[in-house]
Amino acid sequence: METTAQHFNVVTLGLLLFVACVVAIITRRVGLPYTIGLVAAGIALALIGYHSRIVLTPDLIFTVLLPPLIFEASLHLKWRQFRECAPLVLSLAFGGTLLSAAVVAGGMHWVIGWGWQAAMLFGALIAATDPVSVIAMMKEQDAEPRLRFTMEAESLLNDGAAAVLFGLVTAAIAGGSTDIGTIGLSFVVTVVGGIGCGIVVAGGLLLLVKGADDHLVELTLTVLAAYGSFLIAEQLGVSGVLATLAAGMLVGNVGRDRSLSERGDEALVRFWDFAAFLANSVIFLLIGSREATQPIWAYLWPATIGVVLVLAGRAVAVYPITALFARTRFAVDGVTRNILFWGGLRGALALALALAAPRTLPEYSALISVAFAVVAFSIFVQGSTMPGLLRKAAQSD
Repeated sequence: METTAQHFNVVTLGLLLFVACVVAIITRRVGLPYTIGLVAAGIALALIGYHSRIVLTPDLIFTVLLPPLIFEASLHLKWRQFRECAPLVLSLAFGGTLLSAAVVAGGMHWVIGWGWQAAMLFGALIAATDPVSVIAMMKEQDAEPRLRFTMEAESLLNDGAAAVLFGLVTAAIAGGSTDIGTIGLSFVVTVVGGIGCGIVVAGGLLLLVKGADDHLVELTLTVLAAYGSFLIAEQLGVSGVLATLAAGMLVGNVGRDRSLSERGDEALVRFWDFAAFLANSVIFLLIGSREATQPIWAYLWPATIGVVLVLAGRAVAVYPITALFARTRFAVDGVTRNILFWGGLRGALALALALAAPRTLPEYSALISVAFAVVAFSIFVQGSTMPGLLRKAAQSD
């Protein structure tokens, strides 16, 4: 795999960011979700013959663009809110991911005829909902606080669960253990290890922050917390996504209250908002550019079935699980349940995992194209209709 440094060209990056700014202005005026505008702009650039020198690869997404997005989102997840919604959120994120992956894997094997290896990999990777799109939409539509928190927290944890599941399936394909007990233990170790790594890294850096009294030093240490927790966790073989999530929550809940100076706290929010905007812009423009070059029409049948299965998997994950909490204080109404189902958008992490699938798979090309087709449907169809659902939810309150 090429190093990420080879993917960057300053002029190209500048052009992409200029396009992103224009798209942000236009989408805000016409009322379209920002991510839809970015992907459409990426497709348009590719169709007119402009091909970015920044290549969409797993390395670029995982080591450069994903950590700031996860970290910025988790900064705003408060412990108190999380405790109030934890049983529902954790059930959706972990139990829902497994259910969704199983439905998709079974369907791709029995309906399309993919081998079990490709089917299970696809089920695992496509179970990852996209916190970037979900969080951006929640902010744009000024969603009701409890609904917004539930969706944001579930999408962040879902990403971590799906990434862990994908890693375990990949290891099993490469010759690792296929024993259910061993796989289950590995899942728990990877999840707990990732969370622990994030807490240790961020906690150690917060101790340094207390003696800094300089907002620039404080910001630098939070950058180290975001990237350091992710990279160290990946090196240790545990979940980098969950490590960065844990680091962000620790900084957001403990660091902002006890460690950061007043000026550092203000700078923290503005800096990470900006960093997330940059990463978000680059990711979705590159997704659009790559979508335009995918031979989706050559795989129209598996892509269509893939979209149907992903929706079915999400329905199996959301409706039965929320029904279990119907008579508890974690209950959600019908409109919220529908929003959780339809708002399970797919995006950058699903594509990063798809691109990281073993090239030795006979279905490798089809898997990539179907993943891009599902993401395209998610962004353009689900993404464009979500604002209406959110408005309906607001009117029903």
